[in-house]
Amino acid sequence: MQDEIKSLQRWIDDSRSIVFFGGAGVSTESGIPDFRSVDGLYNQKYAWPPEEILSRSFFDTRPEEFYRFYRDKMLCLDARPNQAHKKLAELEAAGRLRSVVTQNIDGLHQLAGSKRVWELHGSVHRNYCVRCKKYHPVEFIQDSTDIPVCGCGGMIKPDVVLYEEALNSRVLEGALEDIQSADMLIIGGTSLAVYPAASLVRYYRGHRLVLINKSPTPYDAHADLMLAGPIGQILGQMRV
Repeated sequence: MQDEIKSLQRWIDDSRSIVFFGGAGVSTESGIPDFRSVDGLYNQKYAWPPEEILSRSFFDTRPEEFYRFYRDKMLCLDARPNQAHKKLAELEAAGRLRSVVTQNIDGLHQLAGSKRVWELHGSVHRNYCVRCKKYHPVEFIQDSTDIPVCGCGGMIKPDVVLYEEALNSRVLEGALEDIQSADMLIIGGTSLAVYPAASLVRYYRGHRLVLINKSPTPYDAHADLMLAGPIGQILGQMRV
């Protein structure tokens, strides 16, 4: 592993347009669980799998159950950035990192100080009335009971991409442009199994493709450098 750490440091030192592509594994070190990890408590409390609950059709037809799960499993407002979030923000401030492309919706990259963040699946921190489009902070969702309702009477929806919904075209195009022009792509904390987000890594054209993950991914054979382990511990060792 020490040889891989040294190679990663050398590549970071030589790069000026790094893009980081991350998933749920980046935030698990901040105490945010991957909702796909189904435990006994989950089985006792919910009659549907998380992928069904977090679908647009479920939101439209069973909003009470959607929000019961959403508040319980998706809102982790006490979480704080870990070493991965902090190091990426430092790399951006130093002029080495161009942007972060994230599948996470927790806002921890921005809380750590990152400025250019492409949130492929939206953010829990933005919520809008489906009728009048008025913005509501996440605390409004957390503190409400049952279905959160706007002053106009409309139901409020989190600005997160649910199953059956398309990704935001502006965010998708921005992330794609950055990945295509990157001189180094670091992929971390993701199984690369969620599409269409995972397909973005195919557009990287450089020769410094780094994979940092605890478990194998479908893209391992394409990596120029692979490091197995917690991403916060690995990135935390990097000098800026």
